[in-house]
Amino acid sequence: MSKAVELFTAVPKMHNCAQAVAAGAGEEQLAAELQCCGGGKAPQGRCGALHAALLLIPQELHADVIERFCAAAGAESCREIKAGTPPYPCVECVRTGAELVELFRK
Repeated sequence: MSKAVELFTAVPKMHNCAQAVAAGAGEEQLAAELQCCGGGKAPQGRCGALHAALLLIPQELHADVIERFCAAAGAESCREIKAGTPPYPCVECVRTGAELVELFRK
């Protein structure tokens, strides 16, 4: 988890939210594939950190992961998360996504 946050906050910026979660979990190839999934550009406008977490977690656990992510971030989509009151910072989305990967990954 701390690796994902470290990668996301590093200067110069080399990882978007999705890439940070994937690379933090040791999935460098997946991180490279997720280059276009930051800033609300993941499928269905989903948060990139959540999108990456779902790619790393077995399908049968997705509902639980989405539920826990939404409980923390307030929504599933990047746009809704950023528009929340208060907005949930991207770095916290990365932290939450990474924590969920650690918790649910087999």
